[in-house]
Order: sequence, then structure tokens, then C-alpha cells
Amino acid sequence: MKWNFDEVIDRKCYGTIKWHPYVLKVHFGYEDLLPLWVADMDFRAPEPIIKAMIERVNHGIFGYTLPEEDSYMAVINWFQRRHNWNIQRDWFISTPGIESAISYLVLAFSKLGDKVIIQEPVYYPFRMSIENNGRRALVNPLKLNDGHYEMDFEDLEKKVKDPRAKILILCSPHNPVSRVWKREELEKLGTICTKNNILVISDEIHCDLIFPGFIHIPFASLSEEFAQNSVICTSGSKTFNIAGLQTSNIFIPNPIKRQIFANQMENLSLKFPGIFGTIALKTAYNECEDWLDAAMEYIKKNYEFLKNFIQERLHGVKVIEPEGTYLIWMDFRGLKLNPIELDEILKKEAKVGLDNGQMFGTGGLGFQRINIACPLSTLQDALERIETALKPYLNQ
Repeated sequence: MKWNFDEVIDRKCYGTIKWHPYVLKVHFGYEDLLPLWVADMDFRAPEPIIKAMIERVNHGIFGYTLPEEDSYMAVINWFQRRHNWNIQRDWFISTPGIESAISYLVLAFSKLGDKVIIQEPVYYPFRMSIENNGRRALVNPLKLNDGHYEMDFEDLEKKVKDPRAKILILCSPHNPVSRVWKREELEKLGTICTKNNILVISDEIHCDLIFPGFIHIPFASLSEEFAQNSVICTSGSKTFNIAGLQTSNIFIPNPIKRQIFANQMENLSLKFPGIFGTIALKTAYNECEDWLDAAMEYIKKNYEFLKNFIQERLHGVKVIEPEGTYLIWMDFRGLKLNPIELDEILKKEAKVGLDNGQMFGTGGLGFQRINIACPLSTLQDALERIETALKPYLNQ
């Protein structure tokens, strides 16, 4: 293999949130944990990205910079090639990241006291972006049927009738349940939202991290009607492990909505993308496709290892079969452990830092999310720690 995904790289001395002892202490209550929580990879970024950034550093001047046209073309070509979606140059608005962009979008397209629909269990900053800005979360919970998550369209039909509902935040692919939504699911959701004047903000940050047999469909690519009623949030940060470079592209086909959001960004004085994020993303999309394919192959093998380990040695624990992302949703409810007690055992005794399912809202109790984008040896260490700590509670 051209890349060594088995390499264990020390990240503790570089201020990395995922591994930082102070952050672990604040987030988990313990600092000496093996962290498999926050969604970044423990893989070295592709060499072409590193080389391009070094070349830019050697130039030595880092003033205000706008992306060159070839940077936009790299993004446009990527989405055409990988996702069969034709993006127009004037749809672009750059932001420092998708999490912050969603907060700005909530501010731009709703008022104090308005409601924003989310499909829990879901990425918990969605709720924070809503409530921290004086809006209210309106939950359209996912349904878990025989180990498979589905949207509850009957409930959604009711929720969109709320006169204060203005926005639906779609997580596509879904974090943490790893669904890659089918065309008919997206079309049904889009039809409901369009008929009821609900703006769809589609967070598609994991769109490139798709397992074999599944296809990501950009929401705005389904129809012109959906495109005009949506905002699509994308970034290469998860795809190429460049989250710290603070770059994302927000696509808004509707010119009026695009101007509203551009005004919002202007009001916040967020006008210029970072130099290195722009360089990294252009290089990634132009030169690192083979790295991504290899990384996803490695992650798939990690998942197979995790699945087999759970079946053979963690009896009573189940795993939700992933369709995309490198985040795996693990169901511990079969152990009959109190979820609070379970979380404490994983932290205090196993010394492993996972994301407690309760953080993801409705339906998350008794689940844990694990990040498997790491060397296999790290994943194996974590699973063996979990096995040892949970041995008294495992079903024999």
C-alpha cells in the first residue's frame, strides 16, 4: 500500500482536541483515556497536501488572500466526478467550517423563538446552534426498525405544520447512525419541506466517506425545486483530515437566499477564507482521490474487525451497520446496564473515550459512538479494554 494507515502518530504534543489531556479532563472527567470520540482521523493527511502547504509557507507572505479560479474549479470538478452534481460558480460562499456556518444560517433564515427541525439522535451541535441563538429545536426522531434507522415521515408531516417551524437541518450522510439516505427518502423529505415552506439546510460534510454498495446523493441535485429551497454545506475536513485548517464551502443555488446569507457573513466580518485551507482543499480535490479510496478501504477493514470482535467477545452489544462515515453507532442496551453506569465504566475502568449516545438527543440513551478512523492497533487496544471492563456484564 502506498500509504501507511497502520502508523501510530503521537498527537498529544500538538494541542490536538481529540488527544489533549485538558480537553479530555473537561469533556470526560478523566485525562488518561484512549480517545476515539471527536470526528477527526488519526491518519497523516495526504502528502500532496503537505507538500503544497510547505511550498506556500516558503513564499513567506501571508496577507489577505482570495481563492484563485482554479480552486473553485477543483471543487466543481470533484462534485461532478464523485457525486454527479453540477455546481455553479456563483453558488459558493466560504465559511470557517460547517458547524459555525449552521449557526450563521440559523441566524440568517429564522427569528428569535422560531423552531428548527432536527432528526435525533443527531450531531449534537445542531441543537446547540439552535438553542444558543434563541431558537427552539423541534425533534422529528428517527425510527430504529430491526437495527436500521429510518425517517418518520408521518411525524414530520405533523412537525412542519407548526407555524413557528422555519428550517429543517438534514444530516446527510447521518451522524451518528451512519445512514446514507436513499433517493426516495430524500425526495419524500424534500417534497414535505417544499410544500410547507421549510428551508432545508443539508449538512453533507461526510459525503465522500461512503461504504461500497451505497451512493451519496446531494440534496440539491434531486430537482431544481429542491435546489431553490436548500443550502448545501460541504467541506473536505472529514474527507482528508484537514479540519484544523478551518475551511468549508456552502452552496446556495437560490440567488435571494444566497444574498441574505452573504449579507449575514458580511455583518459578521467573515469575508476571507484562510490561505492554507484553500490550498489544502484544492490540492486534495485535484491530487488525493486515490488516498481517499485507500483510506476508506482501510476504514472498512477496521469496521469488519470491530464487528467480528463484538460478535465474538462483546455478547449483548450490537453495532448498527454503517453505510457511510467512519463513526460507528454501538448499542449497549442489551447489557441491562444503567446508561450512566455504562458511561462511567467505559471512562473510569476501560479508560476509553467514546461519545455518550445521550448527547445526540432523543433515542441516544444506551448507545455510544466510536471513531474507527485510526490505526487498527489503536482500535484493537480500545476494544480489548472495553471487553475487560465489561466482562462482569457481558451475556454469556
